Amino acid sequence: MRVYLVQHGEAVDKDVDPDRPLTGKGRADVVRIAALLSAAGVRVDRVIHSGKTRAAQTAELLAERLAPAKSPDAVDGLNPKDSGDALAAELAANRGNLLVAGHQPFMGRFASRLLTGRDDAMVLGYQPGSVACLERADDGTWSLEWMLRPDVVPG
Repeated sequence: MRVYLVQHGEAVDKDVDPDRPLTGKGRADVVRIAALLSAAGVRVDRVIHSGKTRAAQTAELLAERLAPAKSPDAVDGLNPKDSGDALAAELAANRGNLLVAGHQPFMGRFASRLLTGRDDAMVLGYQPGSVACLERADDGTWSLEWMLRPDVVPG
């Protein structure tokens, strides 16, 4: 099983729009990442997001290319300060590839939890639009397969 942990794309400042939709750059970054992942053969069985506008928009753009027959689902437990327990339960019950669109510091803490057993290590350098691919081995341990950030994807 693989899980793709995605920080939403760049969003407008809350002073501009309290709903914080993606900026033009944020949208373009996510579209470029989605195209690259699709071309590399990445496919997911399910796409979930926090329900916040910026995460929902990110999930929709990625789902168009990586899970075209499926609609992203808003789920509880993916907000910036959430514990990660709900997502851990989802992963324990799931065998298919899952894409999760959410926020910092949640994504960094959750990746750390899977990779080190601690949620305070912050082992990955997320930035808006980043995707980390983690794979679960048969023994239940997780490893980082790769991480992709928009600043390394040609525009």
